[in-house]
Amino acid sequence: QVQLVDSGGGLVQVGGSLRLSCAASGFTFSNNIMSWHRRTAANVREWVAGMDTGGETNYLDSVKGRFAISRDNARSTMYLQMNNLQPQDTAVYYCQIYYRGIAYWGKGTLVNVSS
Repeated sequence: QVQLVDSGGGLVQVGGSLRLSCAASGFTFSNNIMSWHRRTAANVREWVAGMDTGGETNYLDSVKGRFAISRDNARSTMYLQMNNLQPQDTAVYYCQIYYRGIAYWGKGTLVNVSS
């Protein structure tokens, strides 16, 4: 059974950092297409960052240079390092991984950036 557990959110001040984790189980974690998404308090959903099968990464323009997506195959975990956090980054963050053509989602972790 494929399961994704995202964690690492919390309350942080403007300019602070957090690292989100997404622990995967139930399948072979290797070069899957993976991404992070977020949903704001206004219920706006955004794709934030992604990594393709070759390891190439892409980012939402507003987070470029501040966020970094990565993965550790040995730990079956993907990460989102978030630096210089801003109030507009406040949202529930979700990880997504494709496995055999199906998109699986974590349940989300809340990031709250206070000014």
